[in-house]
This record gives sequence, C-alpha cells and structure tokens, in this order.
Amino acid sequence: MRNRNGRLRIAAAIMLLLLAGCGRQSIIDKDSAVEKLDGGDRVDITFWHTYSDEETRILEDTIIPGFEKEYPGIRVNAVRQTNNAELKYTLISKATANRGPDVMRMDIAWVPEFAQNGLLLPLGDNAGFEEVTAQLQSNTGSAGYFEGAHYSLPVNMNTKVAIYNKALLEKLGLDRPPSTLQEVLELAREHRYRIGLSGLEAWKSLPYIYALGGRMTNDTYTKASGYLNGEATVNAVEELLSLYRDGLIDRSLINGGGDIWGGVKSGDILVTDDGPWFYSVFQGEELQKAIRSTVAVPFPSSNGPSSVLGGEDLVSVKGSARPREAWEFMKWMIRTDSQVAMSQTGLIPTNLEAKEIKAKDDSFIPPFAEALNHTFLRPPVKQWSSIDAVYTANMIRIFQGEISVKDGLSEAASEIDKLLER
Repeated sequence: MRNRNGRLRIAAAIMLLLLAGCGRQSIIDKDSAVEKLDGGDRVDITFWHTYSDEETRILEDTIIPGFEKEYPGIRVNAVRQTNNAELKYTLISKATANRGPDVMRMDIAWVPEFAQNGLLLPLGDNAGFEEVTAQLQSNTGSAGYFEGAHYSLPVNMNTKVAIYNKALLEKLGLDRPPSTLQEVLELAREHRYRIGLSGLEAWKSLPYIYALGGRMTNDTYTKASGYLNGEATVNAVEELLSLYRDGLIDRSLINGGGDIWGGVKSGDILVTDDGPWFYSVFQGEELQKAIRSTVAVPFPSSNGPSSVLGGEDLVSVKGSARPREAWEFMKWMIRTDSQVAMSQTGLIPTNLEAKEIKAKDDSFIPPFAEALNHTFLRPPVKQWSSIDAVYTANMIRIFQGEISVKDGLSEAASEIDKLLER
C-alpha cells in the first residue's frame, strides 16, 4: 500500500511538472506574450525584395538597422526573392488570400496589374503622402496611379541610354554621336558597323522604335490599332529588319541577343543600349576603361521620349495587418540618406536630392539622369504581361520571315486592342 501511494505521489508530481511546462510553452507561443517579453508593443512587418547581393548587404547592414533604431517598436523581416514569373504568381496567390507581405519592392511593370486587380492597398491617405511624393521625380509615379488613387511609392528608377564605341565615332570624324537614330543607322549601313539591339521584347526593342518615330498605343493606353501598325511604326520596324537581314544586327536577336558588351569593347558594334549596370558591374580600372572607351548619351528623342522607364516601386500588399507600420518603413526607404546609401550599388534614386548626389559622385550616371527626365512608360495596364507576350511573339515572326511587318504589327495591334478592352 505504501509503495502504491508512493507511486501515485510521484506520478502526480510528474503530471504537475508537465502541466506547468506545457503552460509556460503555450504562453510563450502567443504573439502577445512574445511582444511583452520583448518590450511591450513591438510588431513585425515582412518586406519582400529582389535586391542583389550587394544591395541586400546595404539593406540589412545599414538601412533596416537605422529604421529599427528610429522605430524600436517595429521589426522588419526582410525576405529576398528571385525576380521571375514564379514570384509574380506566388504573390498573386498570397495577396488574393490576404497572406502577402506587408511591403514589397515590385517591378513597375507589375504594379498596374496588381493595383488594378485590387491586390494593393492605396497609399494616398497615409500621413504625409503629399510631402513624401513631392521629394520624388515627378514622372516616376504613373505606374501606380489608378482611378484617382496612388498604389505605389517609387524607390529606384532606371532607363537605358545609347552607348557608343568612342573609337568608332572618332574614326568617323565625329566628336559626339549623331542627333537622330536614323543618322546612326545610315552610318552603320554605310560603314558596315553593327547595331547592338539585343532582343525583341518591349523593354529591349521599343526604345529603337520610339526613337524612329513609332509608338505602341495612344497616349491613354486604350488603343494599339493605328499606332503599333501605323505608318511610322511599320517604317521603324522595317528599318531594323533590313539591318538584321544585312547582318548588321546580331542573328542571336531572336533568342535574346549575344555578347553586346564584348562587341562594343572590340569595336565591332557602333552603338548599343543599356542601363547603368552596363558600367556599375565594373570597379576601379575596369570601370575607368569602360568609361574611356564609350560615349553614353540619352536615346535620340527628336520624335518625343524614347528612353523607356524602368525601376521598382514599394507597395503595401492587400491583407497587410500592419499598413501603418508598413508606410513608416516605405517612407524610410525613400529618405535621402537611405537612397544615397543604396545608390552605392548603381541604383538611381527617385528622391531628387539623392539623385543629384548620385549624379555628382559617379561619372557615368549623368546621361542616365538626364534621360530619366524624358522617358516613356510601357502601358501601365493590368494586361501588360499579355500585351508584351503578344508584341514579342509577332516581332519574332516578323524577324523570322514568317509574316510581313505590316501584317505582323496589325495582328499584334488587333490582339492588344482586345486585351485593352478587358
């Protein structure tokens, strides 16, 4: 009997210990308890981004620690993502289910689709919105504007400029590039110099088409017929196709382009187009060599803007439980000091003061900074991905000789019109 009672007492004691342990564990698992242990009212926000290795280092070592010091009640969980179609569809799925990140740095080409499908939170009612956006370059916010509301905050921008081989220009007796793209193409044809057009998708080919007078849609992005298949665009594409057939544009164009930088260095390519990363991938003497051997100027714009606007915007994703804290972090990301810090990697700030500092500090930036004042926007509509696919597919058919320029562009315009009507 004594042994039985002893065993019961031991069992009871073990149960009490287990219950006590389970009780402590269940309390620790509660968010409120964690917050209390960490100081009372700290909250977490999730930030998805696609920064490079060096950009991520600055984000994690400088920008986020500075923000968390200023806002000790907010912790930023930064999650690096791969910038591809899978990320886009994952984000659509999560935002639809109200499970997306609080903040995301999103390609401006994606912003209209997400905003117009109701997957982003409007930002215009946040405290200080007007004051914050007044600091930014004025032509960068169009992608996130829809039906009277603003859905994005531009955090960095880019465009492409025309980059010439300096030795070939000197060989032609020119101290600066021609003022029109038509003149450039005539020189290339006369002297058998190659043109570094690197692909047929919109981002790569539209600057050439716009510089030659073509257009994709009307100014309100509601109609492609009469513009994409208009006389000026047909003439522009026929000019490029003629150079391609003559071997003055690389045959790898259809598959995404060849070694454009190698061609510029070797003196085989008269002109190509690229963003600031054309230079920022180099350092020290290699960077100086790249600068010395090239001449970079804004894309010729005698027919209106011909530099395509690119970059990334900050957005607050539908379902965010912390929109106020998300806004505070977004504001921090476009402060002058934050933008200057990130610009060390080659990114061009949207903050005007930071942009000016960047242009002074890096000798290769001024042409890009100038070109950013005269850019065109790829149609900021939710159907953009499908439009780009239609455009690219028909351009490939044209360059493969499967269809005439006029017929190919007319078919593309008709399909794009249907997409724009949705």
